Amino acid sequence: MDDSIKPILLEMESHMDKSIQHLKIHLQKIRAGKANPDMIDGVMVEYYGTPTPIGQVAKVSAADARTITITPWEKKMIGPIERSIMEANLGLTPGNDGEMIRLVLPSLTEDRRKQLVKQAREEGEKARVAIRNIRKETNDKLKQQQKDGASEDAVKVAEKKVQDVTNGFIEKVDAVLKEKEDVIMTV
Repeated sequence: MDDSIKPILLEMESHMDKSIQHLKIHLQKIRAGKANPDMIDGVMVEYYGTPTPIGQVAKVSAADARTITITPWEKKMIGPIERSIMEANLGLTPGNDGEMIRLVLPSLTEDRRKQLVKQAREEGEKARVAIRNIRKETNDKLKQQQKDGASEDAVKVAEKKVQDVTNGFIEKVDAVLKEKEDVIMTV
């Protein structure tokens, strides 16, 4: 294979792998029956005028299967943390005892589980689209390499490899999604 083509394929695999990692991060935030501190990772708290991730102003942990506890480093942060959680529209109502905030997750109904599976599938589709876009960009780069003097045979072999790698990553997306759906639907 042409030396100018190898870096293009390596870059493609790296980008596709990042798409899988991105999918996993987004799926972690989808509730699956058990309390998981990652569910509130995206919540930003106003801390001395600066939006700050909740994990940097408080200790976030799962007390049990249905409760997340948030213990602020500074007691005066309880109000802003509660406000941020409410504004994040997570479907959770914070309660505090002056020391820490508790988020009690209600048990999931069958309808809610189906909604969460649908949400997970939407994230999976976004990952598939991203992978297909990476494939398209890579194929465009290969065509440019051919115009710049790479042999037609080398480009054809590379395009076949691009499609094989793309199929492999789409299968990874499906596997990650299936695993998450099984966790969500487990009562």
